[in-house]
Amino acid sequence: MPAETGTARSLKKSATKRVFSQQDRQLLAGYAGMVDGLADMFGKHCEVVLHSLEDLECSVVKIANGFNTGRTQGAPITDLALRLLPELEQQGVDHSPAYFTQSRQGSPMKSSTLALRNLQGDIIGLLCINLHLGAPFHEFMADFLPKVPELTEVSPENFSNNVEELVTLTVERTIEEINADPDVANNAKNKQIVTTLYEKGIFDIKDAIAMVSDKLNISKHTVYLYIRQKKRDDEEPIA
Repeated sequence: MPAETGTARSLKKSATKRVFSQQDRQLLAGYAGMVDGLADMFGKHCEVVLHSLEDLECSVVKIANGFNTGRTQGAPITDLALRLLPELEQQGVDHSPAYFTQSRQGSPMKSSTLALRNLQGDIIGLLCINLHLGAPFHEFMADFLPKVPELTEVSPENFSNNVEELVTLTVERTIEEINADPDVANNAKNKQIVTTLYEKGIFDIKDAIAMVSDKLNISKHTVYLYIRQKKRDDEEPIA
């Protein structure tokens, strides 16, 4: 798959452009945020590139951490990508196996490529991930660890296997959170728990209201009341 090294200078101009629909362009544009998200997840030593196959001579439409290969937006597709595109299309696969390559500076990289298809199943773009293995280990790991100010901001996330478990875990953790808050009076805790659960979006889950009322030992009507009060408070203009 695309090693993100080299260029396709030998291409004839007539062979480098394809006819894209507006829908194709909109689909590709929707992946731009994924480029930044992946780069933020894996850190500065991970280059993420979005290629459009509409014009191979300037296929890079979005790139994060491009200093790893020395490229910027508007760079051409790579020679390896050109060789392997037919295989992706013929085999109907949506991503390459991970592979190892080198940057232009000779640094080792581990790479992978995802094929981006339109609604007709044609490949219109590539999302390429290049991990710089030659980076100093302490720098590489620093991107995966929270900075000191962020330690207090870490909040648990419920990785549940079913909806009931998701609601139950969220309710239990919220109850612990509110019960441990000395600023919430005992007679206001249930209301605050329901309000907090509403803010967390748990009531978007079907049957969550019934499960919450059972857990708090209050009626569903009371849960509805607290939710209505929260919505009304949110809608009131700030003086």
